[in-house]
Amino acid sequence: MSEKISSFGNLRISHRIGLAFLAVIAVLALLAGLSLGALGDVNRALTKVTRDAYPKVKLLTQITNETEAQSRYTRNMLIFDSADSRAKEIRRIQESREAVNKLFSQLSQLVRSPSGVEMLQACQATRANYVAEVDRMLQLMREDHSADARDLLDTRLRPTQQKYLDAINRLSEHQQKVMAEDSDRADAQVSTGRVTVIAIGAVAAVLAVALCWLIARSITRPLHTAVQVAEAVAGGDLTSHIPTGRRDEVGQLLSALARMNDSLVRIVGSVRAGSDSIATGTVQIANGNADLSQRTEEQASNLEETAASMEELTSTVQQNADSARRAHQLVSGASSVAARGGAVVQDVVRTMDSIRQGSDRMADIIGTINGIAFQTNILALNAAVEAARAGEQGRGFAVVAAEVRSLAQRSAQAAAEIKGLIENSVSRVNAGSELVAQAGRTMEDIVTQVAEVSTLVAEISAASAEQSSGIGQVGDAVQQLDQVTQQNAALVEESAAAADSLKFQAETLARTVAQFRLPAGADGTGATAAPARRGPAGGPDGLLLAAA
Repeated sequence: MSEKISSFGNLRISHRIGLAFLAVIAVLALLAGLSLGALGDVNRALTKVTRDAYPKVKLLTQITNETEAQSRYTRNMLIFDSADSRAKEIRRIQESREAVNKLFSQLSQLVRSPSGVEMLQACQATRANYVAEVDRMLQLMREDHSADARDLLDTRLRPTQQKYLDAINRLSEHQQKVMAEDSDRADAQVSTGRVTVIAIGAVAAVLAVALCWLIARSITRPLHTAVQVAEAVAGGDLTSHIPTGRRDEVGQLLSALARMNDSLVRIVGSVRAGSDSIATGTVQIANGNADLSQRTEEQASNLEETAASMEELTSTVQQNADSARRAHQLVSGASSVAARGGAVVQDVVRTMDSIRQGSDRMADIIGTINGIAFQTNILALNAAVEAARAGEQGRGFAVVAAEVRSLAQRSAQAAAEIKGLIENSVSRVNAGSELVAQAGRTMEDIVTQVAEVSTLVAEISAASAEQSSGIGQVGDAVQQLDQVTQQNAALVEESAAAADSLKFQAETLARTVAQFRLPAGADGTGATAAPARRGPAGGPDGLLLAAA
């Protein structure tokens, strides 16, 4: 028995539950089959009652009611004196008779038992006698023999009617008896079915309770072991022995717990070994962050001084750029003035050339005058010679010739003086022209040099502006570098705080890991527990490691 229970316990939980449900379902199916059979018998009995016996009794009751109605109509004919009233009652009797004919026709189709058919035939025979007596009475009423009709009613019709009603009552009682017997059989079948259902239900309940107890026992005992192991692990005890011989889901759970315990032993050992290294590393990180924080603060201070110096240099370069722009403006003005001076000197040179040319022309004119004076003197000499030759006739002509010669000599002397003056003036004009030409060339050189100076000053001004812009950009970069350095200093401080927090967490981790008890021989290098605790493959190792 224990081996069967053990084999049942090694089945998968789904198979055990399935077998239990199949057993209960089989019992319930048997119960349902028996119940359906009993219900079928009851249904057939009730159907026989409702579709066979009850309609017969109902038809007999309707026949009895119609017969009693005909009896009332017959008495009414004797009571009424009006022919119309009697005719109306006769029509009612005929209508009731037709209804009874239909009822007997329906009843003859339902009655099939020999005793019932015999009783029905007796009813129909007595009804035929009753109908004949009623017809005889109706004939007497048509012939207006009321006294004979009343005598017929009392002496023959009523006894015949009573026999007819007695036959109907006997048939009705017979059908009621049959209906009662069918009802009793249905009640007996219901009672039998009830007892059967209760018995099979009790068997099913006992079977369900037994299977439930077996399944619960096969699940709860190993689960209790698993709970004890989990509580031990939760308490830090990793030395528990976990049985792994079962092959069901609970056995897989225990095998997974064993693998989890082994993994925790390795992990806790590794964490315990690494927590000290983490603590040492965090101390070194904290010290390095402190040194880095100090150096970063010094660098930030130096950058602040550099930023201040760059601001001063930027201001100085800006002033130099402004001065260069003003010098460029002044040089541009001087270049314009020098250009205008050069133009004036060129005008003076051209004027001096014109004066030199006029002096040359005057010298030419003086030369012409000298020539004329020389020729006049020669002519005067010739005239004096001719006057001397003429004697007294030529004395007046000689006087004129002497005057002309004197005038020619004075003209030649004056022309000589004018020529000397003109030559002196020409020499001076030539010297002045040379000086003016030199002054023009000097002014051209000055204008060229002033233009070059203006270009250089413009280049200096542009370079100063670019230098000012570049120094401004350098200043902005230094300020950004200062901001970055300040941010780095803040980050270094945060890193130092994080290192302190990491150090505290490492110490906390070391204290937490110290709460676990490891089996003998498990060190901090990942040693494993005894392999005997391992179960079959297929456990969720990855999930356990991830959870660890």
